[in-house]
Amino acid sequence: MNEYQESAQQEEILKVLAQIQKNPEVTQRELVRQVGISLGKINFLIKSLTQKGIIKARRFKNSKKKLAYLYIITPGGIREKAILTEKFLRIRMKEYDELRMQIEKLKLEVGEK
Repeated sequence: MNEYQESAQQEEILKVLAQIQKNPEVTQRELVRQVGISLGKINFLIKSLTQKGIIKARRFKNSKKKLAYLYIITPGGIREKAILTEKFLRIRMKEYDELRMQIEKLKLEVGEK
């Protein structure tokens, strides 16, 4: 996986975690609309985050929705989210610096200051 793909995946994970943090009762279909990725990808991320112990999924016993879950970010998940945020920020800052250098180079080529 290259750095861009890793950054994109980290961004998706961070968006999912942010939405879960805002609303632990969020459904996977709501996450699709909020995060902008497919239901299959949301399902994959939820399973992966659960297996890694980053989140816990609990079924509502008294819910009218048969498959309603409560997603809880674990203490380890909070630490992992901080680590992911730092990595994501570092990658994006590097991308920003590279883009800024490209822009400056292009400006010089066309004679702008």
